[in-house]
Amino acid sequence: MQVVEKSNEGLSRTIAVTIPAAELNEKLDAKIKEVSPQMKLKGFRPGKVPAAHVKKTYGRDLMGEIVNDALNTSSQKALDEAKLRPAAPAEMKLVSDMDKVVAGQEDLTYEMSLEVMPDFTPVDPKTLKLERPVYEATDADLDEALKDLAGQAKTYEDKTGKTVKAAEGDQVTIDFVGKVDGEVFEGGSATDADLVIGSNRFIPGFEEQLKGVKVGDEKTLNVTFPENYGAAHLAGKAATFDVTVKAIKAEAEAKIDDEFAKRLGLESLDKLKDLLRQNLNQQYANAARFKLKRGLLDQLDAKHSFDLPPKMVEQEFDAIWRQVKADKEAGRLDEADAKKTEKALEKEYRKIAERRVRLGLVLAEIGRANNVQVTDQELNNAIMAEARNYPGQERQVLDFYRQNPNAAAQMRAPVYEEKVCELIFGQAEVKDAPISKEDLLKDEDEG
Repeated sequence: MQVVEKSNEGLSRTIAVTIPAAELNEKLDAKIKEVSPQMKLKGFRPGKVPAAHVKKTYGRDLMGEIVNDALNTSSQKALDEAKLRPAAPAEMKLVSDMDKVVAGQEDLTYEMSLEVMPDFTPVDPKTLKLERPVYEATDADLDEALKDLAGQAKTYEDKTGKTVKAAEGDQVTIDFVGKVDGEVFEGGSATDADLVIGSNRFIPGFEEQLKGVKVGDEKTLNVTFPENYGAAHLAGKAATFDVTVKAIKAEAEAKIDDEFAKRLGLESLDKLKDLLRQNLNQQYANAARFKLKRGLLDQLDAKHSFDLPPKMVEQEFDAIWRQVKADKEAGRLDEADAKKTEKALEKEYRKIAERRVRLGLVLAEIGRANNVQVTDQELNNAIMAEARNYPGQERQVLDFYRQNPNAAAQMRAPVYEEKVCELIFGQAEVKDAPISKEDLLKDEDEG
């Protein structure tokens, strides 16, 4: 195998790899010698098929396998021989005429274009000083969580009084039939539907017109479907709903007691409080871990300055920018970004891309120096965790990763990053620092 460096500019390299046809033909002869004893061909005794006949009949297919194997195995050897450490997978380009290569008539030559790791010495984790935010759930936090939980588990009781009329916050039970141009449309009718006035579950104007109705009332509501309504055949159209009011209920005062806990499947209020406190403290611990990692990344970014592989930066920026443009078109940009010019936004997000690439290289180098590895079990655990984010579709998610090795490989990167961060936390000087709940939960973008 011959390895020749064709270009060397900054962190970009192009190397040409040539595997002589004689070497490939030698491997073909060895392969034929290996498989001939197992060959069974008509007209020949088992194991007695002449090598020349095997080569004539199967030589092209066998050579194709040899060439593919050579491409897969020689690339890393070529990088090792050239003493190059890729910052990302190399791009391969065939130079040879593959038909002639497979026919054994031409050398196998291909080029690899890549960006190499910049030359830098990462900071020693032992020299880093970090603060871990600390906050424990208080009784006030627990009371607030209980009230929120009670609010989510609302119950309603029949409204009483001399003249019972539906008001904001009341739950009405109704039958309704929707019509467009006087014709009933599919999906626009229901029986015994419970609707809380003010919940905005129905299209604009529907709930407002139910204020003041009484049990037994029959009323026709006039509404217009929004222009962006999900069903295109109804979007922007005027409609009527013939409604019959069957019940009016008011929100019942929630009593946070043992009975409330039992309705949630727990044996007592104390057990519910214990569970809520654990959940709150886990939430606070996760927020503290986020801020600890953010502090680490900020320090690593500040302590390293080196040339970045241009293609890596461009790829990272392209991914970020696609999301920014999608958010802009959908009106999801935050208020600050929405006020900026596209040029200003591009400049800002390019800096973010550079930071991410820089930090990725630093963490990779620290991990390499400390022999950090991601095991198959850790990767499988990450994929399982991802699948759990899609309740009811876990099997499809798992099948997707099994059938797409590249997607599974991408899951390895965040697992690796977390392992390197944990390594650094174990070696750095980390001190606990009390923090308020407001500051702990303050929203920050992760860089």
